[in-house]
Amino acid sequence: MKSPEKDYIHRSWLATAALIVVLVGVSFIPPQEVWGIKLRRANILSDLITFDDSQADDSAASEPQLFDEEEFHIDLAAVVEQIEADTLPREVPTRFDWSLAQDTLPCRRALPDSIRRIDGALIPIEDFSDSGLLAAFCDTLLQARRPVRIAFLGDSFVEGDILTADLREALQSAYGNRPGGGAGFAPMASPLTGFRRTIRTQSKGWTAYNIMQRKSAPEHLRANFYVSGWVCQPAAGASTRWENTDFRRQLDSCTTGRVFFLSPRDSRVEVTLNDSLRHEFAVAGDDAVRQVVVTAPHIHSLAFKVLSGTEGFIGYGALFEGRGVVVDNYSIRSNNGQAMFWTNPSVNAQIHAMLHYDLVILQYGLNIMQAGVKNYTAYSSQIEKMVAYVRQCFPGAAVLVLGVSDRSVKTDSGFEPMDAIPHMLEYQRRAARAAGAAFWPVSDAMRAQGGMEEFVRRGWAGKDFTHINYAGGQRVAWALADALNAEVRRVYAAHLAEEARRKAEAAVVDSLRASRIRRELLPAVGAETLNLPHP
Repeated sequence: MKSPEKDYIHRSWLATAALIVVLVGVSFIPPQEVWGIKLRRANILSDLITFDDSQADDSAASEPQLFDEEEFHIDLAAVVEQIEADTLPREVPTRFDWSLAQDTLPCRRALPDSIRRIDGALIPIEDFSDSGLLAAFCDTLLQARRPVRIAFLGDSFVEGDILTADLREALQSAYGNRPGGGAGFAPMASPLTGFRRTIRTQSKGWTAYNIMQRKSAPEHLRANFYVSGWVCQPAAGASTRWENTDFRRQLDSCTTGRVFFLSPRDSRVEVTLNDSLRHEFAVAGDDAVRQVVVTAPHIHSLAFKVLSGTEGFIGYGALFEGRGVVVDNYSIRSNNGQAMFWTNPSVNAQIHAMLHYDLVILQYGLNIMQAGVKNYTAYSSQIEKMVAYVRQCFPGAAVLVLGVSDRSVKTDSGFEPMDAIPHMLEYQRRAARAAGAAFWPVSDAMRAQGGMEEFVRRGWAGKDFTHINYAGGQRVAWALADALNAEVRRVYAAHLAEEARRKAEAAVVDSLRASRIRRELLPAVGAETLNLPHP
């Protein structure tokens, strides 16, 4: 017996109708988040039915828990008290000098650098301060009477002297009065020193602790971190040798080397210059930060060794400089800025008193930013705290907040710029404005050169579409140098205008004085006869 034929057309219509009913039902499901994935409303009847998702959007726009706020806790009043207590004059010497030659060459006044290193639009610095500290930094660059110091605090984006190597070279070339600029600060010991190309570091007998793993460090070390992020504990005979390189111009030699350390017990240390000359120093025990300052016509290498008194001894590192611009890279991997609150403020202030930084640059936020997140209110308030903390530890220095760098994320259509970038930039700008600091958007500078996708295509950044390499750092550094040079030119133009005004006023005063003298000498002769102006 033949079975009846099935009505497939009828069944198809029923399936289609059921699908439409399901899709219409899905349209009424509001936007929500499932397992951390944000789902949008799927409305196939958008031309006929609209929904008010503003309440859902407001919920989505609220700031998620991006970081542990307790990590950013800082009592600024306590910081001030600690700095005041720990920076009082000491009975023991804190500076030990070894001078092989006195520098007697005269300083010359510099002119603004008019060379643009990056084609296209200039990304200017936005100065929200009314203290004039950024102008004072620019004026110091022009005067060139002493080293001009920049502390660059950042995360893995600038690790290994990326970006800062080329910023240093550009500024040293423009405002240094002779070769021998130096590579700035280098830690006493670190597992990351092999990555840095601007200086070679060989360490023996040191145990290095990073501030991001500070809980694993002994208590006395944990309480004495510097903004470099490293403290080093020596074994007997521990030593470090630093050697300048030719990776960038003006690095292979410098004229001054400084070694920073703590010696709470009496100790003896040895310094070796250029692998040939040695000098020992007896250090009396004290909790103050000490420095050994070596001055010579050419410092190619410097070695430091702890001969005795290792108990409680802490090594920070060395700083290499000339008479031009000094840029110190204080990068800490995975740091969102909170690590500065774990440092010892009096250690920071004591080293600042020895160096006198003119500008502190803060480069953070890359690790906080997340795709889809638009609200960074809490982090913005933390940036304000960072600026306030820097001003306590580095008084007199201008502060420049860098807006987050460009970054791309993988989507179904390929890599696209992260949607959170403009929102993070705006919150960072707000923080700089509220704190009275300067602001410069790194992302804008990168996008002016094609953005992160172009950086990766040209080999200027890694395949993670997040981190730049030395080539990419050079492009960002050049853009920042252009922005700083523009500020210097503005300050220089203001000086010229003020000088012209003073000359004009002096000319008027001299003219009136001459008229008065001529009247007093020739009282019987009328002003009309002498063709002088009437009083």
